[in-house]
Amino acid sequence: MDVIPVVDLMDGRAVRARGGQREEYRPLASRLCPDGRAETLVAALRRCYPIERLYIADLDAIRGLGSQEERILGLQRCHPDLELWVDAGIGDERSLDRLLDHGLTPVLGSESLPAADLLEGALGRCQPVLSLDYLDDAFQGPLGLDQDPARWPARVVVMTLARVGAAQGPDLAALEQIRSLKPGARLYAAGGVRHGADLERLAGVGAEGALVATALHEGRLDAWLCRQG
Repeated sequence: MDVIPVVDLMDGRAVRARGGQREEYRPLASRLCPDGRAETLVAALRRCYPIERLYIADLDAIRGLGSQEERILGLQRCHPDLELWVDAGIGDERSLDRLLDHGLTPVLGSESLPAADLLEGALGRCQPVLSLDYLDDAFQGPLGLDQDPARWPARVVVMTLARVGAAQGPDLAALEQIRSLKPGARLYAAGGVRHGADLERLAGVGAEGALVATALHEGRLDAWLCRQG
């Protein structure tokens, strides 16, 4: 089980995401670091956990209110061996090109895609990650994309926004549904992971990994991660 820490950036600092209600996100308070600076947070995550990749959500870009690009590039320079998956609200070729030019792994969030054509074009140029985004059980994205596995890349995140930061457990049913549509996909769960038992359940339904934030900040995965090695 690949545990991928999530860093949500908004208004120049890391924030604590909850329920997909971005206007209510507040500055991050974590046991891992004394402040909400992304640089401090990522350094602390690397000291505590043997991570190989990091998921960064540029919430300013996703909301169309600016960009955290310089901060993300700064993280890349400080941690060149870390694979950065970046969701920066990619909605056109230009925004995709910017990530590719910097050697970042683009996350195409379905909520930001105006049409599936951009995803199809990306598949011919790189190995993107597709995030299938759900809010209140409704798919957020181009009509039918969530039921058209032929258009998906190899790596797919199932993002249940209502469960993010809510400690409700992962959406196993959604994972199983997506798994049935594309059995060979490498699936990653996002939202709801509380403890190691949740990770075991995700592995049981065929998830390759999970995007996690709150459980790491509260130390609820430490014992499980230690057992893994």
